[in-house]
This record gives sequence, C-alpha cells and structure tokens, in this order.
Amino acid sequence: MEKDDNSIKELIKLIKKLRSPDGCPWDRKQKKEDIGKYILEEAYEVFDSLEEKSSQALKEELGDLLFQILFVAEISEDAGLFSLGDVLEEIRKKMIRRHPHVFGDKKVNSVQEVKENWQQIKKKERDNKNSQQDIFANVPRSLPALKRAQKITAIAATYGFDWSKIKEVLKKLKEELKEFDLAVKKGDQNKTEEELGDILFTLVNISRFVQVDAETALSKTTNKFLRRFSYITGQLSARGVTLEKADLTEIDALWNEAKIRDNDE
Repeated sequence: MEKDDNSIKELIKLIKKLRSPDGCPWDRKQKKEDIGKYILEEAYEVFDSLEEKSSQALKEELGDLLFQILFVAEISEDAGLFSLGDVLEEIRKKMIRRHPHVFGDKKVNSVQEVKENWQQIKKKERDNKNSQQDIFANVPRSLPALKRAQKITAIAATYGFDWSKIKEVLKKLKEELKEFDLAVKKGDQNKTEEELGDILFTLVNISRFVQVDAETALSKTTNKFLRRFSYITGQLSARGVTLEKADLTEIDALWNEAKIRDNDE
C-alpha cells in the first residue's frame, strides 16, 4: 500500500512538472473541458482490454485512464476548485453511504437486494440534489445512446414509471415492429427513423428487465461478427479468393464454420 501511495505521489509530481513554466506547453494549455474526450477514449480502451482478458493491456490502459483523472484533478486544484484529496474523500463517503449492509445495520439476503438498495439510495441522492422536474440531470448526455437510454429508463422505473412484467414489454416490442413495418411500406423516412428508435428503446427496456447491459450485449455481438467475418476473409485469402469475387454460397458456408468454431471454443 505504501508503494502504491508513493507511486501516485510520483505521478502527481510528474503532472505538476509537465504543467510548470519549464514543463510542456501543450500540458500547460489544457483545460478541464479539453481532457473530457481523452478520458472517454481511455475508458473505452480499458473496456476493450477487459474484453481481451490481457493483464498487460489492462495495466497499461488503467494507467492511461488514471493519468487523465489525476490531470483533471491537478487542473482543478490549480484553479482553487478542489484537490485530489477532496475527490477521494467524496467517493469514500459515497461508497459508505451506498453500502449500509457493510458499514451500517442494513440486512440483505441476496445480490438483487443489494442492487435494489443501491438504486433507492441513488434515488434519494438525486431527489436531494435536483427538483422533481430534473430527475435525469445526472445522466451524462455524452453517454452512448444505449447506455444513456438504459440509465434513464432505470431512473424512471424507481418512480413507478415501468411495466410490471417482461411479457408486457415484449408485447410493446411487437407493436413497435408493426409500426416500423408500416412506416417502411409507406416510404416515410422520418417516420421510419422514429419507429426504429422506438424499437431500440423498447429493446433497452427488455435488457433492463433481464438484467443485461444493452451496451455490453451489443458490443459483444459486434465483436463476434468481426471475429467470424475475419475467419471468412482469412479462409478466402488462403484459397486465393478475394471477398469481392467470392460466391455468396461459399461465404455462407464459411460463416457457418465460424459459428461452429465459436461454439467449440
């Protein structure tokens, strides 16, 4: 632990050096707003390394993300807003507050109860911070659309705005599919876009009901598609055939082979 503390202190010292008058002009010029896009990029790279299950990649990407977080904290301290110590104390208090079954006398019997308690505590925190007209204020607009939709619907659900059973959501999906089909047949592009959005929003609600993160599910499926398509192009290349020249029947057969390989691994 002492080694970790010293390492963080050394990294903060490095950041201070970079932002000093004899440091790096680019680092001195940066503002909090400038760093946002880098934090987002690094967070996604951490996510990718978790998917790859590479400890070396994860170690590197966590370091990149930590650097950006410490950089923003240093900018904020220079501006007299808050220090890294303030950030650490704030999150420490929040975690204690949100784990009453560990740090208080709350009793829980399952992981699901822990999740439900967590959501209720978050709801109380939102109510204390925001008016009832602004209950979604803490959901970042910059979140990916699926992630943002799932967070918003989860918040609405804590206020009772929700279906009672998943079969009701599945029924809603069927209704949205019919409306989408009608819009496509009419050739109404604006209505088609709207109805497709409704389908995706309903699918997000289904994800929430079955306790699946929609963003993660879609990301995994996209990666699966890329993996299988890579197998197809690799096999075609080994046969001296380009993707453009390949027969659709041959591509379908290779796709089925890729599916079997996925299931075997």
